[in-house]
Amino acid sequence: MTLALPSLPSPDDVAQAAANAFDIVFRGGVGELRRTPASIIDEGPQRKVFRYLPTARRRSRGVPVLLVPPLAAPATCFDLRPGVSVAEHLLARGHDTYLVDYGDIGFSDRDLGLEHWVDEVIPRALRAAAQDAGAPVVPVGWCLGGIMSLLAVAADEDLPVAGVAMIASPFDFRRVRMVAPLRPVAGLTRGQLVTTLYRLLGGAPAPLVRTGYRLAAIDKQVLKPYTVLTHLHDRDFLAQIEAVDDFMGKMHAYPGRTFGQLYHRFFRVNELAGGRLRMTGGTVDLADVGVPVLSVAGKSDSIAPRGAVHAVADLLPNAPEIRLRVAPGGHLGVLTGRAAVRTTWCELDVFLDDVALGELAEEIIGEAA
Repeated sequence: MTLALPSLPSPDDVAQAAANAFDIVFRGGVGELRRTPASIIDEGPQRKVFRYLPTARRRSRGVPVLLVPPLAAPATCFDLRPGVSVAEHLLARGHDTYLVDYGDIGFSDRDLGLEHWVDEVIPRALRAAAQDAGAPVVPVGWCLGGIMSLLAVAADEDLPVAGVAMIASPFDFRRVRMVAPLRPVAGLTRGQLVTTLYRLLGGAPAPLVRTGYRLAAIDKQVLKPYTVLTHLHDRDFLAQIEAVDDFMGKMHAYPGRTFGQLYHRFFRVNELAGGRLRMTGGTVDLADVGVPVLSVAGKSDSIAPRGAVHAVADLLPNAPEIRLRVAPGGHLGVLTGRAAVRTTWCELDVFLDDVALGELAEEIIGEAA
């Protein structure tokens, strides 16, 4: 068997690699982390609602969008860097684009449960965005942000929502491979070991959250020096790595009670896979969702694999349409990786356009009647 030798880099690649290495060592990096300008339109406990400001005058088209991040992750997941910013893309497409930011979570927030976000934070953010835009909104949630958005819509049929889009949002946690090894341990201790720890700490501290995300992609972490070295000539590739590192370094904490609910009801009991979730004040049933839904899974996502994400299709019997899609990328990459521009975002564009057409058709029929 003959092994193919790697091709020698071109003189241009060598020169670009040298320039990039100089910027990394002496200028702190090659990427630009400028954020899309935004202004606050509403705020409350654990809630600031931003409206992204368009860079040029343009006529709004389509449905307004509210970007909903998961807990613990910085809201910059939707605005990672110029060129791979979901917010920037939606603005360019003519959508009024909003973001809900939960801010920092501290020990004093340890008694907040999922109810706080599902019943208060997200519904108030949706109403604020819809009032500002003058039209129903489509929440676009990543990971837990998508789950909480769907639960909020199921819990309140009067929310001004035209559809729900979810990216890398798992609903069947028995299909999450990285969780499987923990179940025997949890079974032996009946979950008391983890319960004691998160109660003592008031939740999951930010350093622990950062470590967990890095361990989920340990293969990429180990190979990172080699990856950087072999792509030293590719400035955009290096800029993406820098942006992801900056994002990972700003993880927030999980509040204690919310972390307990996620651990016991999602991971241990897998309650969400049944389509219902018990919370203070009653049970939320996903069968009550009556708007179109988009669910996009990452092809190489180990945190939220395809089977866990697309399990939502069996839980929405009354949704008029459910679109299940797969796109390249891991857990963050499927949302805002370099390939997402041509894959995930295209699926989102088509979904939003179709929702807008559906809203317009209903309005015309209503006027005719």
